[in-house]
Amino acid sequence: MDALMSLFEGFAHALTPMNLLWVLVGCFLGTAVGVLPGLGSSMAVALLLPMTFALDPTGAFIMFAGVYFGGLFGDSTMAILMNTPGQASAIASTFEGHKMARNGRAPQALATAAIGAFIGGFVSCFLVVFVAPALADFSTNFGPAEFFALALFAFVATSSVVADSVLKGLMALVLGIGFSVIGIDSVSGTERFTMGVPELFDGVSLVTVTVAILALGEVFFIASRIRRKVTDNTINSSGRPFLSRKEFGEALPAWLRGTAIGLPFGVIPVGGADVPTFMSYGLERKLDSRRKDPQFGGKGAVRGLAGPEAAGSATTGIAMGALLALGLPISATAAIMLAAFRQYGLQPGPLLFDRSPELVWGLLASFFIAMIVLLIINLPFAPLWAKLLKIPDPYLYGGIAVFCGLGIYATSASQFELMILLGIGIISFVLKRYGVPLAPLMIGMVLGPLAESSLRDALLASGNDVSVLVSSPITIVLYALLIAALLYTGIGRVLARRRQKKTVDAASHDSESVSS
Repeated sequence: MDALMSLFEGFAHALTPMNLLWVLVGCFLGTAVGVLPGLGSSMAVALLLPMTFALDPTGAFIMFAGVYFGGLFGDSTMAILMNTPGQASAIASTFEGHKMARNGRAPQALATAAIGAFIGGFVSCFLVVFVAPALADFSTNFGPAEFFALALFAFVATSSVVADSVLKGLMALVLGIGFSVIGIDSVSGTERFTMGVPELFDGVSLVTVTVAILALGEVFFIASRIRRKVTDNTINSSGRPFLSRKEFGEALPAWLRGTAIGLPFGVIPVGGADVPTFMSYGLERKLDSRRKDPQFGGKGAVRGLAGPEAAGSATTGIAMGALLALGLPISATAAIMLAAFRQYGLQPGPLLFDRSPELVWGLLASFFIAMIVLLIINLPFAPLWAKLLKIPDPYLYGGIAVFCGLGIYATSASQFELMILLGIGIISFVLKRYGVPLAPLMIGMVLGPLAESSLRDALLASGNDVSVLVSSPITIVLYALLIAALLYTGIGRVLARRRQKKTVDAASHDSESVSS
């Protein structure tokens, strides 16, 4: 009852004309950016971060939440219509969604995605209302050793599970932690990696790194491939933007299964919605193979689109609760929002619920409003978003580059910051060029200071006794989960390589038989 009363107070705060405007702006911008191939909610939040310091924190975070959820809707729209997912979390939606669009069922595919995202997001937001305060209370049991274990869990799990190559994931993680330790050491007062440059004494701005990695680096990457652009394969998306009774009956169980799969991944730092969307698609495909009339692999199966969409949205909703209650970012976008909290002098966790209840409950209430707004925007107007692709690429990405520079200069008034922006943007381009994931870098940059300060505090309090790091049940559980995740990932990759090798050997054997 206390949670419900607090939520009603949050609705009273979120439904003020100004905050309602920020919900609409965030949903619109998130969807608009999400429909552009290669872009997504993380880039939209990164671009808006330096421009929102004039807003009050509640309005800024309500807009960020709208961008976060809107980016998922936009990613799915282009994954279905153009077979070009904006982010990895929308890849699973292309498998059956684009087939539906190719076979004249684009409006039904868009409706399936929109309703699935609405159901997954709404259920997860409802759970967050009750789970987030409990998580915040639970986090009061966390001391320096527990926070270090949590940060280490996020580091290793993200860099090893998200990346195709563990080495690339760890390299990105080390680079992000390296950026976070530049400057004057707060404990000893020693210069670290500043090379004697006075402008680096205060460290590298997290806002600058965020914009450079997720926005400017993407611009450079797109510009390098602009002449290799594939031919336009836009689908005619006119028709009824709703599902028949039969289609709805097929999609409903998949929506519910996808939601159930996505919810736990909101508190597991494995890169966001990427893993649960693929798991949901795999489950629906396996269930379809047992039917008398399998639909996968043909003209497009509604269930193959409904499950991943609900799973991705459910993960995002719970992830926001984990961010508020534990300060744990499970994706690049959540890491940027954590950075935004710190820019406003706020620290997610139990104290945030006590010190800023209007912000927390207003933000939670805005999640429900954003879900309804996005459903209204996407069901009838989704075909119109495809027209954004008609903007010439030089104008589109040139404008993004200008906004990157303006945003950083407006917050720092420093030419040196612009040079750092350019340098890190080039580093981001090189990383993307060679397939190095950016999520571990962002999480390393954001959680690096927390891990360092927690490790120091734990060792100082225990007289440099290393055993303090595994002296509580919470730390033991976290390390056990980490080891289990690594073993699961490692065994899965070994088995996948063996299957691939057997397939190659069988193919070569068949070719030799044919030739003989």
